[in-house]
Amino acid sequence: MDLSILGKNIAAVLEQFFTEVETTMGQLSPEKFEQLRVNFLGKKSPISGLMTELKNLSKDEKPQAGKMINDARQTVEGKLNELKTQAISWEIEAKLSGEALDISLPVEGFDNKGSAHPVTLMRRILVQSFRHLGFTVYDGPELDFEFFNFTALNLPPYHPARDMQDTFHIADHKDLMMRPQTSTVQIHAMLREKPPLRIIAPGRVFRCDSDPTHTPMFHQIEALVVDENISFADLKGTIDVLLKSIFNKDLATRFRPSYFPFTEPSAEVDLMCTVCMGKGTDCRVCKGTGWLEVGGCGMVHPNVFEAVNYDAEKYTGFAFGFGIDRLAMLKYRLSDLRTLFEGNHKFLSQFPISAS
Repeated sequence: MDLSILGKNIAAVLEQFFTEVETTMGQLSPEKFEQLRVNFLGKKSPISGLMTELKNLSKDEKPQAGKMINDARQTVEGKLNELKTQAISWEIEAKLSGEALDISLPVEGFDNKGSAHPVTLMRRILVQSFRHLGFTVYDGPELDFEFFNFTALNLPPYHPARDMQDTFHIADHKDLMMRPQTSTVQIHAMLREKPPLRIIAPGRVFRCDSDPTHTPMFHQIEALVVDENISFADLKGTIDVLLKSIFNKDLATRFRPSYFPFTEPSAEVDLMCTVCMGKGTDCRVCKGTGWLEVGGCGMVHPNVFEAVNYDAEKYTGFAFGFGIDRLAMLKYRLSDLRTLFEGNHKFLSQFPISAS
């Protein structure tokens, strides 16, 4: 092949291109435009085929031949750019000239009135149960200072909870962080109120965690009682009555010694398995133990009272906290905590509108 033959082939391709353009004018839909583009600029297009002919030309002819082919490609691309706008306009006009939508026509009724989120239901049940026991609901900031998150709660600077791997710190504000527990509200309440005190603090908390039983954001409810002559027996009785009220069953509770910086003595709270009722036989929920861990508790540490200017010689108190999401999982028998935060309407529609 020489340059004269190449020139004739290029002219033939361009003639074919403009012939097809003329044929489609007036009804150039986006689909037809795309087909035209593929036919003349795609990998198997005539212009791409001309590039393969360069190998048959001499070294001196290749630069001029390459320029001729590129000029042809630019001509096609330029025309296609013009046609693209026309294709979009054609589609809009076709839709506007089509059958009109009569928005006055009646639509099919929608019977599903929605439902309450299981965490919302669980929070309502908890708040109602606590109020029957004489507790007041307190709220506090989700973004709080180090004093309320750690210092006043007897968490020393070397405690691992202060590490960035456990707590969401705020860039350029090292004294501010997202609260990892609602215990911060207890400090706010004690600084504002004098004993006797009987409060609960429900709300969202934040930790660097994510797996089937943990999420970076979850919900807690903490209780605090401060008065004269408050004992561990008061703590155990309160928790026992509360959990039986929540699950509407005569479920046993047990307390295992544990450690929390802000309480002493401290304990983990276990609830009799709500599925196997403590038997444990082949139970996947409690893994054969017959018990489910639901939270932590203890007597308020004297250092916490000192941080809020309470007289630790005169007053004693107890505090305990439960994960609202965890309790919702147990009450509604959910296997994965993350389903509570996916917003799946089909999943959520199985729950009632309000707590009974």
